[in-house]
Amino acid sequence: MKIAKILFTTLAMVLVASTAFAAGDAGVMSAKAYATAIGMGIAAGLCGIGQGMGVKGATEGIARNPEAGGQISTSLILGLAFIESLAIYALVVNLILLFVV
Repeated sequence: MKIAKILFTTLAMVLVASTAFAAGDAGVMSAKAYATAIGMGIAAGLCGIGQGMGVKGATEGIARNPEAGGQISTSLILGLAFIESLAIYALVVNLILLFVV
């Protein structure tokens, strides 16, 4: 419970700070901050779930067939790189939405 309180308080301070230093309309900057925070949170969470499922499948595959460990590891690294690139792409899109639009 205490961790959730600290997390929500920190999130509130970060979102309010963007409106305090905004050069334009405070309501628009606040909406942008909320949208980018929620968007990046969803993207990071789903990428984490995808990476966890990929690692789980790879370890189960290696446990069942140890001779195929090299091929499975190669496919795992490639898949994790693609998932991580999606998270970076979401970060770039959110930064564009926050600072350019």
